[in-house]
Amino acid sequence: MTSDCLFCGIIAGTTPATIVLETDDVVGFLDVRPVFKGHTLLVPREHVVTLSDLPEALIVPLFGTAQRVADAVTSGLGAQGTFVAMNNVVSQSVAHLHVHVVPRTKGDGLRGFFWPRTKYADGEAEEYAAKLRAALEA
Repeated sequence: MTSDCLFCGIIAGTTPATIVLETDDVVGFLDVRPVFKGHTLLVPREHVVTLSDLPEALIVPLFGTAQRVADAVTSGLGAQGTFVAMNNVVSQSVAHLHVHVVPRTKGDGLRGFFWPRTKYADGEAEEYAAKLRAALEA
């Protein structure tokens, strides 16, 4: 954990976030500026900056969780598919490795890497997180 890292604060519970899932190795929470509602970030509990820094022992837990969340986005939110991505250094707004799982539907307007952002209405983030948690438990 790094004291000045936003995501380490979320993992520690000192920074508020809408948590979707927690495992021994990974924490998932809703992006506060989602591309589409339900956009989830997955982070290793261990402070790791880039994919190259990710210990081999965390590859399967992180990407296995990404697979589970991608399935939950389609089954729990009704998305037709997902966009799963990560940045390394360039465009990495928080220097803690994170995987984006973004809900997609045909005609949603997302083209290439142009990522328009939206906002949740009051209470709406928790509704999306609850749907994702329910789908992950199923």
